[in-house]
Amino acid sequence: MGGVRPDVALAAALDSEGVLVIAADSGAIHAQAAGLAIDVAVGDFDSIPQALLLELETAGVQVERHPRAKDATDLELAIDVAIREGADAITIVGGHGGRVDQSFANVFVIASPSYAHISMHAILDSALVSVVHGGGGVTFVGAPGDVVTILPLHGDAQGVRTEGLEYPLRGEILPSGTTRGVSNVLVDREATVSLDGGTILVVRPGPEVSFQQDGEM
Repeated sequence: MGGVRPDVALAAALDSEGVLVIAADSGAIHAQAAGLAIDVAVGDFDSIPQALLLELETAGVQVERHPRAKDATDLELAIDVAIREGADAITIVGGHGGRVDQSFANVFVIASPSYAHISMHAILDSALVSVVHGGGGVTFVGAPGDVVTILPLHGDAQGVRTEGLEYPLRGEILPSGTTRGVSNVLVDREATVSLDGGTILVVRPGPEVSFQQDGEM
């Protein structure tokens, strides 16, 4: 994604072997900086140098152009391309900064119930965000003392459970709009967050890039 340049070290740490790399508009600039080989570029391309776009086309990158007047952001278009190509796990790199409305929109789109069947994560600057829907969970590693924030989205989150965090949740409800899940702390190297119903964001500012998402917890 475009916007503020993401932490290139984190992006480069991703295992891109056998992975489809999709650049949303000026995200192509960041992808190149991270040393990623782009497979598909998508968007209205209003914020990418035309010379770079020509370079991508010449190199054989699949370019999918959309009009500026459209009903979806470039991020949503990129996610739809990934799903069309058979992805069951997606990691967004970037997608924040520049305009606060677009940042909010990007967070809401990755947490959309329409993508509940996808293992969805995002690297935003140096933070890693995991989306967890009801019946699922996420297990991740870090260092003791790392901050972990749990935010309910699209309504109440029901039956939220944590393991490995200083302030445990044991099947509680996190009401929509609550800040109860902000600034929890990792007590060991591994933790798990799961829930029975609803949707949550699990946010780790500045963690190691290491996680796994489970369909059933």
